[in-house]
Amino acid sequence: MNTTPLADRLRPVSFDEFVGQEHLTAQGRLFRKSVEEGNLSSCIFWGPPGCGKTSLANVVANVTKKPFAAFSAVLQGVKDVRDIVEDAKKNIGLFQKNTILFIDEIHRFNKAQQDALLPHVEHGTIILIGATTENPSFEIISALLSRCQVYVLYPLKDEHIAQIINRALTDDVKGLGRLRPELDKDAFDFLVNISNGDIRTALNALELATNGVKPDNIGIRHIALDYIKEAVSSRKIAYDKRGEEYYNLISALHKSLRGSDVQAALYWLARMIEGGADPLYIARRLMRFASEDIGMADPNAVLQAMAAKDAVDFIGYPECSTALAQCVVYLATAPKSNHIYTAFGEAQGAVQNTRNEPMPLNIRNAPTKLMKELDYGKDYQYDHNTEHAFSGQDFLPESLQDVTFYKPGPYGFEKEIKKRMDFWANLKKKIKTEKVES
Repeated sequence: MNTTPLADRLRPVSFDEFVGQEHLTAQGRLFRKSVEEGNLSSCIFWGPPGCGKTSLANVVANVTKKPFAAFSAVLQGVKDVRDIVEDAKKNIGLFQKNTILFIDEIHRFNKAQQDALLPHVEHGTIILIGATTENPSFEIISALLSRCQVYVLYPLKDEHIAQIINRALTDDVKGLGRLRPELDKDAFDFLVNISNGDIRTALNALELATNGVKPDNIGIRHIALDYIKEAVSSRKIAYDKRGEEYYNLISALHKSLRGSDVQAALYWLARMIEGGADPLYIARRLMRFASEDIGMADPNAVLQAMAAKDAVDFIGYPECSTALAQCVVYLATAPKSNHIYTAFGEAQGAVQNTRNEPMPLNIRNAPTKLMKELDYGKDYQYDHNTEHAFSGQDFLPESLQDVTFYKPGPYGFEKEIKKRMDFWANLKKKIKTEKVES
């Protein structure tokens, strides 16, 4: 009995057997030509789980006929690399062939371990093929990355998944054909869909279901939808909690909210929650959005975000999910304004780019006799004791008297804010005019 997993048995050995990634593997493509002509240089395969990174490395090894060493960054370390390099040097001396070193999950190597690869890649002792699910820009040191070509692999399309499943069902040698499995159409369609572009997920579930079903009286193993559902624990949600997908998902949520798209915002929220995102992190980002992209257009937005944060603290997952969803709907449908955000940015710029001028004497604190003798607080008017509870006095340094940081927008509550600001501005102008005339 062959104990090798189905996904490993079905790995292709040539480009013609490889399914998917046609932008790299189709006849005439530069990557395929470089492999077939023996001109492949060190490279990184970057793509999600189950898209064919390891299989493509195996194809490269078979086509080039070069010495090949497979290596797991999870299980092995620098000492193993040194041993492989020593063998690679011998291969160059004996056969004039450099060695292909395939490192799976190369992002698990730390900086020192990646540094150890550099001289051997640079001198051509090894041709490095690294496989990673993480963005190489984040995980691969720049010196090594600059010496490698990055090839992006994409999730397999449904037709690719279906093609490989059919091969697994009918192949008597590498696949399950000798067991004579037959999938109901709804089971087949469900398996294609639930794999989410990951062929390993599909094949593992298919193998488990096939082995778990007893053959009928003519030897056929009938696999219904329930068997496939039982074999698949759950759909894998892409979410790495710190790498590219982490930032992509929160960016998608933020931009959907900004674009007032309720449906998209709820979808990206669900993707984050199903992927295991920290609900407190989501709440913090919603709070940030409420002040940055809504602001005074709807002051209640911040209150809604704070209520969602309190719900997260109080009841946690999974109950807090609906509170986060409620907040997302409120923020998506609220009027939008970034005027508070830009106004504070301009105020910060003024602080950073102008002199720190002394504040007007009239608004300085004067707790001591000396301060009062220096005119601290002199002529300060207590606004509540003036008409309209507004004195019209100046509070900014002299050089900034005419500056305007905050300009309310035309939507939501900011329309009311603008009316109020215009009222105070006109009243201040009137008070100053009366003082000059008197």
